[in-house]
Amino acid sequence: MTAPLVQAKGVRKSFGRNEVLKSIDFSVNAGQVVCLIGPSGSGKSTMLRCINHLESIDGGELTVDGDHVGYQLRGNVLHEISEAEACRRRTEIGMVFQQFNLFPHMTVMENLIEAPIRVKKERREVAKERAAALLTRVGLEGKTNAYPRQLSGGQQQRVAIARALAMQPKLMLFDEPTSALDPELVGEVIQVMNDLATSGMTMIVVTHEMEFARAAADSVIFMADGRIIEQGSPNEILNNPHNERTRSFLARVL
Repeated sequence: MTAPLVQAKGVRKSFGRNEVLKSIDFSVNAGQVVCLIGPSGSGKSTMLRCINHLESIDGGELTVDGDHVGYQLRGNVLHEISEAEACRRRTEIGMVFQQFNLFPHMTVMENLIEAPIRVKKERREVAKERAAALLTRVGLEGKTNAYPRQLSGGQQQRVAIARALAMQPKLMLFDEPTSALDPELVGEVIQVMNDLATSGMTMIVVTHEMEFARAAADSVIFMADGRIIEQGSPNEILNNPHNERTRSFLARVL
């Protein structure tokens, strides 16, 4: 059997005395979409940041495509990797945040080609060709020369998704990508994410959009208080949850 693309075993993370991840176990196979749901403060976003090594874990084991996140196995001993190696690995994982984090002084096209040229040393022509195709994919082919301030929130988030895809990642992480949007703009971002899911992109999505989870996810994980309370198919978790904590949460958000 093919090993999972992402594997978490007993992952723990604390900030001072506050333990925010308490022995987290889950796996994600290539091509799967996994949605993390749960109340604010349950550890969902921290889990994403650990996968991308924006935060280091304090215990357990976390691997992406067989590599220990933040570490390298030499013999039987884990050694912390250099910041340069961490940055290299991070280029293989796209991340889309709540806030769009676009460079305000750059056009849409410049935002998309910056990292491929500077980090991956791609030729400008190659990077621009891919960027143009990605902007068409997210429905923004006419916004090449626009600046972020000239775009709606939904358009900015679609640019952010295209920018992450421009690095040709093996995994996409979404941290509540619609939470900063006005309600009428949510649908356009969800449509792009649905298209990505259909195309076979491996995705881990922290979201409160339960209809997206129902339609696109292979697996839904409900977290609370730094623990996984239950996980299963969208039908199992969203329609027939076993745990009272899950039922109470879904009663509030559905």
